[in-house]
Amino acid sequence: MTAGGTRIIDCGVKAIGGLEAGRQLAEICLADCGRVSVDAGSGAVGGLIVSVQTDQPVLACLASQYAGWQITGEKFFAMGSGPMRAAALREPLFRDIGVSDRASRVVGVLETSKLPPDAVCEQIAEQCGVQPANLTLLAARTASIAGSVQIVARTVETALHKLHALGYDVNKIVSGYGSAPLPPIAADDLTAIGRTNDAVLYGGQVTLWLRDGDADVAQIGPRIPSSASPDFGEPFADIFERFGRDFYKIDPLLFSPAAITIVNLETGKAHRFGELRPDVLLRSFGL
Repeated sequence: MTAGGTRIIDCGVKAIGGLEAGRQLAEICLADCGRVSVDAGSGAVGGLIVSVQTDQPVLACLASQYAGWQITGEKFFAMGSGPMRAAALREPLFRDIGVSDRASRVVGVLETSKLPPDAVCEQIAEQCGVQPANLTLLAARTASIAGSVQIVARTVETALHKLHALGYDVNKIVSGYGSAPLPPIAADDLTAIGRTNDAVLYGGQVTLWLRDGDADVAQIGPRIPSSASPDFGEPFADIFERFGRDFYKIDPLLFSPAAITIVNLETGKAHRFGELRPDVLLRSFGL
């Protein structure tokens, strides 16, 4: 609890956290509009699989889960996600999807290596239109069990965000399911960022159920998976180094799942695009 009354829940900054902390953290990112599970994996990578499903994909993934809020303070940086984003409305995305929220209490999730100081909590509360005592923040660093779980649980979110970036009407999407392998938990955040990105880029599989014309699906489908980007094919850490560790030089359309299946509820036809690359995952994960 901060001096202003903000409740801070440490899921993986100073606290060790764990799989269940990560699973619940991911569901909070989804504003409780989706379900997350951690199950046994199979195939070349093996290990564990993080799966997510939602019947409210726009609300769960774009209005809440997407880490679109950069939060800064003195010697502090975090990527913000969770229900608080729809209260703050700091991103143009909300105008596109037509979602907003006015709440008396707000919950948010921070991907950060430090717990937020009082000044940052007060800043977030003000931008969300609530008192600091009515704000709850959950925090985890990427190089933690909980942090890695909640990031790998973003398969459906990355597919929707990619579709939105391509100009597709995401409100046509009725339901979504996705899964990706949980990588070995890295010892530092930079390595963890590479592994968790690769889990989705090269091992993420998503199924979306939507209503549209098959011709429209066939046209946009090949542009959705990560393989549509010219940067596809190398571990994310190598791509990051190649671009001088500047995220903004990397093709933004790389960030999407490896394979996507679209089931058109209008016609009953299924379309599949993209490819899994377990060979890249094995390199990335050091297996």
